[in-house]
Amino acid sequence: MLFGATGDLSRRMLLPSLYHLWRETRLPPGTRLIGAARSQLDVAAFRAQVSEALEAGAAAQYREPAAIAEFAGQFDYVHVDAGDPATIAALAAIVGDSACLHYFATAPGLYGPLAAALKDAGLTGDGSRVIVEKPIGHDLASSIAINDALADAFAEEQIFRVDHYLGKETVQNLIALRFGNALFEPLWRSEGISFVELTVAETVGLESRAGYYDGSGALRDMVQNHMLQLLALVAMEPPASLDAAAVRNEKIKVLRSLRPLTAQTVGACAVAGQYGPGVSEGGAVRGYAEELGKPSGTETFAAIRADIDNWRWAGVPFYLRTGKRMPQRYTEIVVHFRAVPYSIFARDGGLLSPNKLIIRLQPEENVRLTLMAKEPGLERDGARLRELGLDLSLSEAFKDVRRRIAYERLLLDAIDGDQTLFVRRDEIEAAWTWIDSIHAGWLAVGAAPKPYAAGSWGPPSSIALTERFGHSWHE
Repeated sequence: MLFGATGDLSRRMLLPSLYHLWRETRLPPGTRLIGAARSQLDVAAFRAQVSEALEAGAAAQYREPAAIAEFAGQFDYVHVDAGDPATIAALAAIVGDSACLHYFATAPGLYGPLAAALKDAGLTGDGSRVIVEKPIGHDLASSIAINDALADAFAEEQIFRVDHYLGKETVQNLIALRFGNALFEPLWRSEGISFVELTVAETVGLESRAGYYDGSGALRDMVQNHMLQLLALVAMEPPASLDAAAVRNEKIKVLRSLRPLTAQTVGACAVAGQYGPGVSEGGAVRGYAEELGKPSGTETFAAIRADIDNWRWAGVPFYLRTGKRMPQRYTEIVVHFRAVPYSIFARDGGLLSPNKLIIRLQPEENVRLTLMAKEPGLERDGARLRELGLDLSLSEAFKDVRRRIAYERLLLDAIDGDQTLFVRRDEIEAAWTWIDSIHAGWLAVGAAPKPYAAGSWGPPSSIALTERFGHSWHE
């Protein structure tokens, strides 16, 4: 059951993902597909929309007109309004007593009313599940209210909260990299690591998200979900198994260990910025306020020092940085290892750079380990050293394998009842607790977003954020 079936997320991600799974016969036999939305459409008109979405968004090798038409023809469509019991009753009549997987690809404000309406219609019983998209609220209080509304209709084991980053292959490779290689684990702690960076850089501006984004900002839109999930995977203890409970139990320990920011620490540990006019992707662009059409205090950039107060990570800063209108689009984790305790090359002028592990999640997927090596030559006055990289290009290594949409895995896991790559309620609320401490700190000191030119790496104060602690961003 796909609610919000005519929306942007459904067209771009969910319908192509379902089609790919169906095309590869990965959907369970007898699966019924039902689209539901507020749009007053008949079934034929909705099926035409499904075909259009697949002609634009399906994998190139699967864009076969006959297959697309066959898949689209399997969809039913129902006009649904959560406030109109008659439309929910019509939906229940189609479903009958079948177990349902409900996907709420709608505004979060509809999660509660939809869940209540489905419960009243008898569509939330044993065997049924619900998938909900972020954001789950805009602060801790609203998150609790949404989670309470979902919990009134579904048990926690029935609720699958999506963070699509967790469906990306390279994000899952973080677990394989950390716990499948004896090389890293002895160093993966404060004794071996100096600091860690997480960057999610976007080149786009507001696009079509003005209404949502101006009420959210970079901290709520990116840091609260995607970036804190990445941080938890990088920093968590080894789980006992890949069981959903084991993995999520270790993640929540990290999130609960985040040191809250206060009015006294927020100035040194958190920077907000807002892009102004500049040059992006080769062309002049307007500033945020001009795009929005009014002045705004919303941050389009955030840089934060996060400290994890536990045995493994005490004293190791995690620097989080995200922003719109950055010079490049990429998502990257950089682990900076500590320098060797003594350099035998220093007397002869040989310079050493600490090793780094650079994990690029998008647009290309790559893992790079930098090492020091001697330059070729017959120098008589000491060795010349150079930093070289050992590269593992996942895109190249698996070039014959189709790169899947993250939602394909997430949909299949939800069908199978596997919650490992979904976010538990206590994770959401622990993340909001930390994010709220930053907003409260900014409010207490009257901090406003610092201006930065579109096409730059944020306000100068974001550089000072790392340098005051003796570190620099990797760019």
